[in-house]
Amino acid sequence: MKKITPWLHDSAYLAPLSPACRMCAKGSKMVVLVTGLCSIKCFYCPLSFKKGGTDRIFADEWELDNEHDTEKLIREAEYIDATGAGITGGDPLVVWQRVKTYITLLKKTFGESFNIHLYTSALKNAAHLPDLVAAGLDEVRFHPLPQTWSNMEKSPIKKTIQHMIDSTVNVAIEIPVLPKKEKEIFSLVSWADQQGIRWVNLNELEFSERNCNAFLRRGYRVKNAISAAVKGSQETAVKILKISQTENLSIGVHYCSVSFKDGVQLKNRIIRRANHIATPYDVITKEGTLIKGVIYPSDRSLASLLCLLQKTKKIPSRLLHLDYEKERIEIAAWLLEEIEPQLTKQGYRCFIIEEYPTADRLEVERTPLPAL
Repeated sequence: MKKITPWLHDSAYLAPLSPACRMCAKGSKMVVLVTGLCSIKCFYCPLSFKKGGTDRIFADEWELDNEHDTEKLIREAEYIDATGAGITGGDPLVVWQRVKTYITLLKKTFGESFNIHLYTSALKNAAHLPDLVAAGLDEVRFHPLPQTWSNMEKSPIKKTIQHMIDSTVNVAIEIPVLPKKEKEIFSLVSWADQQGIRWVNLNELEFSERNCNAFLRRGYRVKNAISAAVKGSQETAVKILKISQTENLSIGVHYCSVSFKDGVQLKNRIIRRANHIATPYDVITKEGTLIKGVIYPSDRSLASLLCLLQKTKKIPSRLLHLDYEKERIEIAAWLLEEIEPQLTKQGYRCFIIEEYPTADRLEVERTPLPAL
């Protein structure tokens, strides 16, 4: 009998485990949201209002200007030393030709070992999946709708799944764990095992701004005060793992927790990115965020402030940066703490900030100088 292997941050699995999941744990999988468009409307879809239902493209947090803006796609992969990419949506098959272009480009740039998986409901343009496999797609993760979990023989995507099983691509099932749906989910897992599918990924259900009202109407609640995970989802997943173990199934079953996504996948990815994009004036924290000083001008221009710092304060240019986008000067935090009293007297506003090294540069903390 196979053993249930406890993994990172409450995740667990019955072997085998997808290579793509191991890459996610290392933070080396680039997430490519190739479109927010989808042919169905799942009540549990976690996409934000900004992304869901729109034809926008993101490489991790970096939005591409359009589908031809492949430079950002490649640069993001380089910034995190990516060993693979997960193509998601929306439903990627809605824009299957775009997906084919990206798969071809990524394989050409990073080599055949660059692992690419795709997540799809396969209800639209499924006939083009062989085109994507021919371009280099390594794994297809099918998302059957909940109403079909108990009877996949009548699922509209049954034949597509079986056709893919007979091809060279790895085939998986990936679904959210709806609380108290043990019977339905195990029926799906058992069917997948009988078909010879390699693995099933069970994702802990998670509240988002977009699905919140739908969850509350169904009686879902968060499991604790510090998590967005749905109460009961983890317990249901653990039961599925135990039943699958008892039944001695051959298929791999992986439960992926919300805390795994935040505390392992995201954390390790931003650490990898920080090590690539950090400047000499940035301090990288153990969480991968960047600490720096910032100065906002009073009635002077940014250029004159930069000149003042370089000539009067003798700050080396490598420890300074004029940020036109955010209209500020960035500077080494330890240097700003030394010169802040003189700058404050001249009307400048000074802060020590902590931000993510991601393309959106999300700020997580700001401390004014002098400290209040």
